Amino acid sequence: MHIPTLPTKDVSVISFSDALKMARQPQDYDEQKWLYVPPFYTEYRYILGTAGKDPLICIGINPSTAAPNSLDNTLKSVLRVAKNNGYDGFIMLNVYPQRATDPDDMENERNAYLHTQNLDAFEYALSLSESRAVWAAWGTIVERREYLISCMSDMVRIGKAFGARWLTAGKKSKAGHPHHPLYLKADSPLEDFDIDAYIDSIK
Repeated sequence: MHIPTLPTKDVSVISFSDALKMARQPQDYDEQKWLYVPPFYTEYRYILGTAGKDPLICIGINPSTAAPNSLDNTLKSVLRVAKNNGYDGFIMLNVYPQRATDPDDMENERNAYLHTQNLDAFEYALSLSESRAVWAAWGTIVERREYLISCMSDMVRIGKAFGARWLTAGKKSKAGHPHHPLYLKADSPLEDFDIDAYIDSIK
């Protein structure tokens, strides 16, 4: 379990670019296999992924406890689905990068700086993927905090600038939210997701 110890405004948040530079240095895990930014366990996580020439980008709602060589059940599902859909790696990001195993423990107000750094992380992930394939996987939890839909919309805007292809897996909710990866079957197919229609439907 990860329960935030304090609001992220009271944490010394490292910029994505600085955290990425750290992640490129030798680590106590195989940094040639894993992309982990920042490269240590803290109150937030921008990226966790595996190396690949054309990785699948997955966007969840917020990170929990996963780290290199210690994937949680959600990330294990992401890895299985990515592999079964022909991708040679995955890059996990989140609508909001604050760690909280229970999304109800997320802070009530968005840390604007943390959000902008998360957007930088998304841009970087898009630069690594030839297909720009982005799996929308935030589930209904996006409704838990007012700022989450705004954060997600900013990521959609950036995805458009990069020509991202949006995908989803599993049954969408009644409100049209994409399915969360947990409990998906390994052979769940990824299907095109009309992100514009989705954004219009939740406004």
